[in-house]
Amino acid sequence: MTRYISLLLCCFLVQGCATRTPVDYTAFKESRPKSILVLPPINNSPDVSASYSVLAQVTHPLAESGYYVIPVSLVAEAFKENGLTQPTEMHATSLEKLNQIFGADSALYLTITKFGPSYTVLNSETLVAIDAKLIDLRNGKTLWVGKAQASSREGEQQQQGGLAVVLITAIVKQVVASTLDAGHKYAGIASERLLTAGQKDGILFGPRSPNYGKDAQ
Repeated sequence: MTRYISLLLCCFLVQGCATRTPVDYTAFKESRPKSILVLPPINNSPDVSASYSVLAQVTHPLAESGYYVIPVSLVAEAFKENGLTQPTEMHATSLEKLNQIFGADSALYLTITKFGPSYTVLNSETLVAIDAKLIDLRNGKTLWVGKAQASSREGEQQQQGGLAVVLITAIVKQVVASTLDAGHKYAGIASERLLTAGQKDGILFGPRSPNYGKDAQ
């Protein structure tokens, strides 16, 4: 029986490794966008500040990766002047229209799946998770799809000192998370992980980076 279970586990492991496919960068390398329009993120979390928190921090990693990013404040104002105030409405705008208005080569569509603290009796966690899709505004091709997250529990070690210490620590963490905008910090970390070029399955370097074209080799 033990031998049979071991063999079954090996099969599952092999199957899991075999089904994972590398990111296809063919369309990205053919397109090589120079500018990116970042649309305000769709927020699927209960925190109403999530969309603005993420939007305020995505420009930095994209610029550092070598892209010109259309100023997010200008984008938001342009949508507002055209009667579009919700990210879902902005994401539904035609690619042709976005290209005409903003003149960008590509558009980045972001969706926030988790944002902010969650509590249990003995612990709390602040988690931010973001999905992204980069679309070529000139031909509608999907250039890249990615996701990333950041959590306050990363690197935590097992608490020592008994139940009383664990409870006190949990209370302190909950108070800190409720009085400070903890989600904003981890939104920045998740954005950096998601949109910094040069990492596995990440975006390619843009034309303003000294590493431009090297990732295509």
